[in-house]
Amino acid sequence: MGNEYKSFSAHSAEHFGDTRDFWWHDDYIEMVARHWEIGAVRTVLDVGCGVGHWGRVLARVLPTTAHVTGVDREGIWVAKATERASANGLSQRFQYRLAAVESLPFDDGTFDLVTCQTLLMHVPDPQQALGEMLRVTRPGGLVLAAEPTNVAGALVDSIVLGDPPDIASLLFGFQLLCERGKSSLGEGNNLIGERLPALFLRAGLKRVEIRQNDRGWSLLPPYSSSFERALVDETLDAVDRQRWIWDQATTRRYFLAGGGSERDFLQRWSQAMAQRRRLADALRAQTYSCAGGGLFYLVWGRRADEH
Repeated sequence: MGNEYKSFSAHSAEHFGDTRDFWWHDDYIEMVARHWEIGAVRTVLDVGCGVGHWGRVLARVLPTTAHVTGVDREGIWVAKATERASANGLSQRFQYRLAAVESLPFDDGTFDLVTCQTLLMHVPDPQQALGEMLRVTRPGGLVLAAEPTNVAGALVDSIVLGDPPDIASLLFGFQLLCERGKSSLGEGNNLIGERLPALFLRAGLKRVEIRQNDRGWSLLPPYSSSFERALVDETLDAVDRQRWIWDQATTRRYFLAGGGSERDFLQRWSQAMAQRRRLADALRAQTYSCAGGGLFYLVWGRRADEH
């Protein structure tokens, strides 16, 4: 287990590991799919598809006659998604091609369903990206986004590890300042989940609905489930490589862009690494347990019918 892509230079390589196969419960997807009127869907566009994780989740509830087109701006992910579709017996229904969300190579109103998972959090202008997704959705069709507000993990770790309030608040403030810097550099916003409903409304989507993923990132010793083993393996690997949310160079760049100083960065990085080492020690000793809070949203809406 682990992440075979972690050494790749392409976008999101750190986030395409084995844990991504466990992001959604099947019964939850089946429940929300009824709200999407999924039985009427015949054409799907998966934008920013990566190696195809989200498309394969949707394959569990889509009609067998539905055709899925996935696009990504990195050729390596297009190739890997194609390989995985073939390995999962989906190559007749799933095709992948090179394209970016800012300029989708499709006519207006092409797809019944246009969707993305953890895409809008990475683009410089999510409103423009959502508008382009809406353009290629047919009148009355569905636009669906799965995006997080990535703050819960750090708070959960501080609670479980018993961090003093001053350390917990320092690390939370450190993340928020880095997130502000990341956004100011035009590299996305890891906290975009809270903005999704407003983005959908401004885009003109109708019947906007919001659900929260019911998947908890729980860890209970001895971490025997496939998901727990994958999560522990990826966490320990990241600690061994001295990664926090990002690597040190990227974190420094975001922190300084957010208004932080070099001196303050060194102090905060040291505290972040100390917490990560405490986390690794607790995982190895099998003393870490948590319910695994998270903020991961599904937001959808309909393109207005022209009639």
